[in-house]
Amino acid sequence: MQAIYSDVMISMSEFKKNPAAVLRDAKSKPVAVLNHNRTAFYMVEPALFEALLEELSDQDLHRTVLARMSERSHAIEVDIDAI
Repeated sequence: MQAIYSDVMISMSEFKKNPAAVLRDAKSKPVAVLNHNRTAFYMVEPALFEALLEELSDQDLHRTVLARMSERSHAIEVDIDAI
């Protein structure tokens, strides 16, 4: 069974009738659009999509920082004024 990560769901055929109304009625919540009772895609507002991308970027940066922290013993100390 497939998990659906939204409280708002609609069939593909209903979605096709008026996508703008679906988004408006969802009141800023994500919408799962179903095709044959399986999630075909999620529709989200631009602000939520941007927040998701920002979170993914932050997580990627966090992994990079952790990886570099583990290599800290190989670091060379420098005087910032000498650069």
